[in-house]
Amino acid sequence: MAKCNKEQNLKKAFGWAARDTSGVLSPFHFSRRENGEKDVTFKVLYCGICHSDLHMVKNEWGTTTYPLVPGHEIVGVVTEVGSEVKKLKVGDKVGVGCLVGACHSCDNCTNNLENYCPKVIFTYGATYHDGTPTQGGYSDVMVANEHFIIRIPDNLPLDTAAPLLCAGITVYSPLKYFELDKPGYHVGIVGLGGLGHLAVKFAKAMGIKVTVISTSPNKKKEAIENLGADSFLVSRDQHGMQAAIGTMDGIIDTVSAVHPLVPLISLLKSHGKLIMVGAPAKPLELPAMPLILGRKMVVGSCIGGMKETQEMIDFAGKHNVTSEIEVIPMDYVNTAMARLVKADLRYRFVIDVANTLKPSS
Repeated sequence: MAKCNKEQNLKKAFGWAARDTSGVLSPFHFSRRENGEKDVTFKVLYCGICHSDLHMVKNEWGTTTYPLVPGHEIVGVVTEVGSEVKKLKVGDKVGVGCLVGACHSCDNCTNNLENYCPKVIFTYGATYHDGTPTQGGYSDVMVANEHFIIRIPDNLPLDTAAPLLCAGITVYSPLKYFELDKPGYHVGIVGLGGLGHLAVKFAKAMGIKVTVISTSPNKKKEAIENLGADSFLVSRDQHGMQAAIGTMDGIIDTVSAVHPLVPLISLLKSHGKLIMVGAPAKPLELPAMPLILGRKMVVGSCIGGMKETQEMIDFAGKHNVTSEIEVIPMDYVNTAMARLVKADLRYRFVIDVANTLKPSS
């Protein structure tokens, strides 16, 4: 009888999942919990593809449990709210990012830093409070506690807003926390991909002077003319790098490949900060002397808490910050993953879930 009651409290869902380390995704029927008193259910309209999805479907971090439905840049429209939900109603535009649970009692949680909670529950690939596996947004429906739901400003298109829930907050949070959001400051952005292009947009919206630092000279026009960067440095150009030594208050490093840090540290002014938001698979070399000579810092940052994520999306709405995307159908997702490996995109894939996810029997 208990099992029967439990099954009655499940909501049918459909999406695409990986079953093994090949990372190949295919149609998958599964269940989500029914909408609880503090829960919000929404129809998924779009879901961004993050590089983390690629790592997870292939179990490259060694933490994946299959079957796995990826996706943590999830947006849609509310279809049901629990009796104790206060801030949302049916019909609202909402989203879920990287988090769906936390302990709510540790120092991090009480300071609105659920992203650093030791008991944080990620949107997919984790275990929820009730013992069930969490599944992501490559699916037709999402259920989450109201605390982890983000309200999307009405003026932001849902497709271009979706990547803000991971890529956007990943670059917004360090700009704010390390107080680089002051007009007149000079910030370098390393890498012009999914994270980097949003870092440029947010920094410019904050009134900051921005220099894009890239290995690819052919990205200069894109960086300056299309994204609004003030200047462009080719990291292999020794003359250009030499001329820029000691000119930057901070650098946001979005690169996930192994790369040298010392040339970047040299670009910082005294007391400058090199902030790592990319996650190279292998350790990076970090000599002490370049840090000592200038009291410079190398630090890291990981997404943001729920309060800051809402602040970020509201800021994006006010300043019209959106992601540059390529919208794809669900059945293109495996091709998109292969292209992601080659960095063959500009700058974020977003799945048109509502129009292209076709349930099969």
